[in-house]
Amino acid sequence: MRPRKERTLNFHPEHRYFTPITEKQIMHEECSLKHEEIEAIKLKDLENLDQKQCALSMKISQPTFHRMLKQARKKIASALIKGHSIRII
Repeated sequence: MRPRKERTLNFHPEHRYFTPITEKQIMHEECSLKHEEIEAIKLKDLENLDQKQCALSMKISQPTFHRMLKQARKKIASALIKGHSIRII
């Protein structure tokens, strides 16, 4: 297996935990998002950069960026639909 290439992360989220509000105070299942996945979401969905620009910013390949973004979006969608908490690690 190839060694993992280091990613350049310029965004440091102020908030690292999100949980749904419910009428009952219960423990929610948790979904963990990696710091690099949040960076990918920020660059693509908030700053509206194209995937090539995003990949260059993070100093990774475009296919790697695509996989990372796809995984992050899947985790966020699952947490929203299932009512899970989201932790940024």
